[in-house]
Amino acid sequence: MASVRRVLSAVAVNSVFLLLLAGLTVQEGEQGNPLDLAGGGVGGFAGGLGDGGEDFRDQGQMDLQPLPGKVADINDRNKKLVQKVQNVKNEGRLPEMPKIPPRARNDPQMKVKLDGIPPKLAAPAAANQRSGGKGHMRIADNLACREDVQRLCAHNVRTNNFAILDCLQNDRPKDDDLSPDCHHFLWDYKRNLTKDIRFDQAAYEVCKEPLAKLPECSKLETGQGLVISCLMDHKGNISNQQCHQFLVKMTSIVFSDYHLVENFVKDCTGDIQKFQCGRVSSRDEESQIDHSQGYVINCLQKRIGEKDGLEVRCMKQILRVGELSADDYHEDRALYFACRDDRERFCEKITAGEGKVLKCLVQHKFEHDMSDDCREKLIIRQRLVSQDYKVNYGLAKKCKEDIKHYHCRVDNMPEGKFAKLSFILLCLENAIQKGRQVSGDCQGEMFDMRRQLMSDFQISPEIVLNCRKEIEDLCSGLQKEGRTIHCLMQNGMDDSKTAQNRLSKTCMIAVQSLVKEADAGFDYRMDVALQDACEPVVQTACKDIKPGDAMILSCLMEHLYTPSMVVECEEKLLELQYFISRDWRLDPRMYRKCAKEAERLCNAGPEWNDTNDNLPPGIVFSCLYRHVYRKDETKLSHACAFEVRRVMHQRAVDVRLNPMLEKACLRDLGEYCSENVEKGEEMHCLQDNFKNLSKQCSERVGNFTQMSSQDLDLDRIFMMSCAPMIKRYCKDIVDKEEDDGALLQCLIDNKNEHEMNKKCAAGIMHMQLIQLKDYRFSFKFKEACKSDVVKYCRNIKNKADLVNCLSEIVRNDTLMENKHKISKDCRGQLRVELLDRGEDVRLDPKLMQECNRDIQQFCDKEQLGDARILECLKRHKKKLSDGCHVKLFNREREELTDNSVDYGFMRDCKPMVKRFCPQSDPKEVLHCLRKNKNNEFMDERCKKAITQRQIEQAEDYRLDVELQKKCKKDVPKFCRDILAESRSTELEGRVIGCLKAKVGKNRLSPQCEDHIKELMREAAIDYRMDPQLAQGCKEEMTSWCSEEMTNPDTGSVEECLKKKFSEKKITSKMCQTQVLRLLQEGKADIHVDPLLHQSCALDIKHYCAGIPAGEGRQMSCLLEALEDRTVHLQRDCEEKLKSRVEMWEYAAKVAPPETFNELMVQMSASPARNYFVGVICGAVFIILCLGVLTGRMTKRVRAEQKNR
Repeated sequence: MASVRRVLSAVAVNSVFLLLLAGLTVQEGEQGNPLDLAGGGVGGFAGGLGDGGEDFRDQGQMDLQPLPGKVADINDRNKKLVQKVQNVKNEGRLPEMPKIPPRARNDPQMKVKLDGIPPKLAAPAAANQRSGGKGHMRIADNLACREDVQRLCAHNVRTNNFAILDCLQNDRPKDDDLSPDCHHFLWDYKRNLTKDIRFDQAAYEVCKEPLAKLPECSKLETGQGLVISCLMDHKGNISNQQCHQFLVKMTSIVFSDYHLVENFVKDCTGDIQKFQCGRVSSRDEESQIDHSQGYVINCLQKRIGEKDGLEVRCMKQILRVGELSADDYHEDRALYFACRDDRERFCEKITAGEGKVLKCLVQHKFEHDMSDDCREKLIIRQRLVSQDYKVNYGLAKKCKEDIKHYHCRVDNMPEGKFAKLSFILLCLENAIQKGRQVSGDCQGEMFDMRRQLMSDFQISPEIVLNCRKEIEDLCSGLQKEGRTIHCLMQNGMDDSKTAQNRLSKTCMIAVQSLVKEADAGFDYRMDVALQDACEPVVQTACKDIKPGDAMILSCLMEHLYTPSMVVECEEKLLELQYFISRDWRLDPRMYRKCAKEAERLCNAGPEWNDTNDNLPPGIVFSCLYRHVYRKDETKLSHACAFEVRRVMHQRAVDVRLNPMLEKACLRDLGEYCSENVEKGEEMHCLQDNFKNLSKQCSERVGNFTQMSSQDLDLDRIFMMSCAPMIKRYCKDIVDKEEDDGALLQCLIDNKNEHEMNKKCAAGIMHMQLIQLKDYRFSFKFKEACKSDVVKYCRNIKNKADLVNCLSEIVRNDTLMENKHKISKDCRGQLRVELLDRGEDVRLDPKLMQECNRDIQQFCDKEQLGDARILECLKRHKKKLSDGCHVKLFNREREELTDNSVDYGFMRDCKPMVKRFCPQSDPKEVLHCLRKNKNNEFMDERCKKAITQRQIEQAEDYRLDVELQKKCKKDVPKFCRDILAESRSTELEGRVIGCLKAKVGKNRLSPQCEDHIKELMREAAIDYRMDPQLAQGCKEEMTSWCSEEMTNPDTGSVEECLKKKFSEKKITSKMCQTQVLRLLQEGKADIHVDPLLHQSCALDIKHYCAGIPAGEGRQMSCLLEALEDRTVHLQRDCEEKLKSRVEMWEYAAKVAPPETFNELMVQMSASPARNYFVGVICGAVFIILCLGVLTGRMTKRVRAEQKNR
């Protein structure tokens, strides 16, 4: 059926041309007409020229007889035309149409040449002579061209004028080897052919149906070439086969010379002269013009996109020619001749038509064996497409319905009726991004065009125009496969060293526009250079993602700065992402999920292709991220928030992908972070130099640091280092969508675990140090304490100082038992901050500053972290400098006021807290653990920590919160003199010693006395909890009790001192006093003498069961039992009691009396008691005598004066 339709169509076209034969035949007696059908006219192009083939130049002007008026009644004129044909036939002047010779018909080359020409139109005509008339000759027989035809054209085509025209103009890139006469004849021949009214009549007949649908064409004036031109403009919309064949052949004739294109010479004369593309001459000078096939048009096409380029009207003509020649590359004369060999090499199997050959050639444009001339012409053609999408036949055809449906043709746009490719691509992409349907064929054409745009800068007029200088200066020699565009991208990334952008503003805008037009953020294959560089990474790290999926770019970003990333891919990826990050719409997934919310919350434009929002780069994305964690109605939807976080996590790896931060910090990056900074570490560098940054930069870095404290994924390098540790210790937190700082706290809590790797631990420490710079950098602390900060510590920003300020308020309220001023949430978070601070001295800058020399002197072998330095300082606190000692004492006060902030203690006792004190207040766990200290299940490590804290508390009552509470009134009452000594360090147990002296005398409050007794019992077991004893007997213990000191918590040291005392080996008054105190305390309460109590425990239970402890009651019971011969005590108990009695007797002799009664008792027991009595009596007698004598020595006074 298709073949039948083609035959019928050919027959129909042939009949029209036969009609034209009659209309164009020269009347009797007239000069020969070059348009005579039999002699080469419109119908058959089969005959000669004039009578006998006279020289054309001798015939003067053509004598055509155009039909008068406009085309008003096509049918009427057709009838006249038919009648005229009949008259000619009756006169015997109609030429015969013999068949094509068999050899010519079977010639493959001839078949190509005659393709699309109705058979009868292509048939050569035999000479038809009539008596007295003029014969009709072929072009080959014309005197002007006879020699050229014989020299240049094959013998088998000389009988057909169409074939001769093909030979003379389509087979050779230049026609300068034609004789001037033939050249001029052919040009005049074709020009008159396109202007003749009878060709319009032929168009009305062959294209009747299309013309009926195109009133803008049918109403045009005939005889001016307007009708044919109008039909050519609408060729793509014409489906009628015979009309289409007619127009195709006419197009090949018209495009053989720019003069034949309607209005071309008129509109482009100025530009032709301006750019020296040829010389438009008068009728007599035509032969002097360079008639290289398509030369003038090609010359003008090269000027597309230049700054002082073509005038608008000439531009329209160039683009119109491009549209008309879009479907068949033969019609682009310069391209056809430049690429004939390349077509045979690369596209041999591609049939011509519908732009297929051109598309094939473009795909091979960067092949090494593509000729330079063809490549240059392809680039020019692609630049035309950039200016007018219709120049691309496939795009215009396959996207026609979508363009129409989505209103992408804007007739009033600045470029007039020619819609730029960028406008069409953006308009169609806008529809795609909004979830509307665009045909697959159309999207395929869009994909091809985008790849072309990203592969060659030369086809983008905006890049060529605005980036010419940059390309010459910065990117010379890089022209193929997108390398120039990536070179521009690379130089478009701001230089931190010079704080400048190497691209001009207009060039930056052009590159940004190109990235958007190519929609490179959707499919990485759009960017040829990126695809080539990253293909190895895609094949390994992203192999499970479907090709063309937008997630491939996302996957590549996820692997940036990882071992799987290659350097070249990394560079290209960052260059592309730099521009994508400056327009939030270029991430397709985020745009689809967030478009409505961006419009509602961030003043973003409603359309994807909106270019008039005038918003700074990155502002919309920053706005969206600020709404991710909102708690009110402005919070982003779940889907949008997910995409925003994804993009933020990917871009946080490099400061250059954060436009607002990069702009603010460019100079700071150059000053502080231009050297010795690893890739991706720029943000850490800025954070480390936070105090030195410019105001604008510090604000941006601060904002980012605040965000990263809430969302740890923003620190990609940190997360990569800690990924295994997170999986091991914090898996439950990772499973949550929002961690709100909990993930970092989890890592901090596990920072000193044995399995923690060093890189992760270093990263955690860095995060903690950064957070010290500003309390807002710690998300949880900021949220919990912001109201308290405003109320009580308003002017403090530094987190360390703020923690000190708030913790002091909490501590004072705790000690004074006042209602807490600081909120419960803040107290809880403050406890966390103090605990973290206790882990590393670097987290307490002031302590670090005061103790720096001491650390170097005493703790230089200790590693930082895990509270090792702090514990070392405590061990050497007697040797520390005053400033360091004060800081350390204050730290101890905080830790012993709230045990939960004592890192070292909590580290050692965490399991025991869970076992023995699960319900206890965290800040009072020490009190709970002290009660269970001697439990058989108590961990030795924890037991040691408990003892160490007890020793610290014994050194100063201010370190014992419980004592301060229970003895709040007793301390100022009985120890006022000691308190008057204002000291910022330990009081060496003097206040506690003061209170111990009042025990058993009914002077202390009951709760205070009970607590002091408990302290006495604990100190009796471990001498280190008795700082006065430890200090007073230091030399004695070293000399006499060194062996016992190896077990200081068994009471053996105290027992040793007592023995040495009773043996009179202790001569130091200070030590004697302390040992005497021990003996007296033990006499008052047997529990204060642990060894005696241990030996007599069964006897106490047996003989003193009903006697309460304290005030020497149980001791008196045992002494009575010792004197009672009927009572048999345990041997060990009996021996210990006898030893104690001897000690007490010796102590009574040595100990100074504290009261008058004790003095009298001691004197009466003394062997020299008579001496003391005599001395006292003598003293009294002397006083009496002195009174008697001095009373008479005073002046006598009258009694009345005395009684006054």
